Amino acid sequence: MRPLIVGNWKMNTMRSEATALVAGLMEQRAELDPGCDLLVCPPFVILRPVADIIEGSPIALGAQDCHTDNSGAHTGDVSAGMLADAGCEFVIVGHSERRADHREDDVLVVSKAGAAHASGLQAIICVGETLDQRNAEETLSVVEGHLLSSVPDGATAENTVVAYEPIWAIGTGLTPTIEQISEVHDHIRALLVARFADGNEFRLLYGGSMNPGNAREILAVKNVNGGLVGGASLNVKDFWSICASV
Repeated sequence: MRPLIVGNWKMNTMRSEATALVAGLMEQRAELDPGCDLLVCPPFVILRPVADIIEGSPIALGAQDCHTDNSGAHTGDVSAGMLADAGCEFVIVGHSERRADHREDDVLVVSKAGAAHASGLQAIICVGETLDQRNAEETLSVVEGHLLSSVPDGATAENTVVAYEPIWAIGTGLTPTIEQISEVHDHIRALLVARFADGNEFRLLYGGSMNPGNAREILAVKNVNGGLVGGASLNVKDFWSICASV
C-alpha cells in the first residue's frame, strides 16, 4: 500500500505562515514524488486558504477534529460536513491531546469517526498509552481497548486510518524502540485482520516525535505505513525529509 505522511499543525501558524509552508511543500512535490501520499491538517481557520493553494495538487487537506453532529446548537464546534464542504478529505479524531485536554473518551471518539464517515471523510483514529501504562506493561491492552472501542463497526481501509501515538513520546523528543513500535503495530494489524475483512489493507501510522533523524528507520518497520508528524511538519525542509524517507 502507498504510505501516508500527515502533518498535524496543531494550534500553530497564522495565515501567512500556513500559505508559505504549503507553497514550499508544493514546490518540493512538483519536483519529486517521494512515493507517499501527503496530507496537511491546519487549524480550522486556515483550512480554506490552504485548500485554495493545494487545489488540484497531490497534497490532500485534513482537519484536526470534528463534532459528532452535522449541525445544531454547538457553539465553537465544526461538523464533519462543514469540513468536507471546506475541501477536507480527512479528519483526525481521538488525538491524545483531545482526549486529555477535552476529556474525550472512546465513546465520543467512535461517534466522531462515524460522523466523519457519514460525511465522506477518512477518519484518522489515534490510539496510544501513557508512560505509566508503558512502564506497567499495559501498552498492548490499552491500545487494544482504544482500537476496539474507537473504531466503528463500519470502518474500512477506504475510510479509516489508524495512528499509534504513544502519549509519552508526543513532542518530548522521546521515541519507543524499533522493537516496541513493531510490537504495537503488529498487534494492531492482527486486531484489524480479526475484525475486518480488509483489515490487512488499513494504513497504520506511527506518531510521536518522528523527525528527519529517525523517520527512515521507523518507516521501514513492517506494518508502519506512514507517519503522523507534529512539530517537524511546521518546517518545509524537515517535513519533506520525512516524506522522502519513505
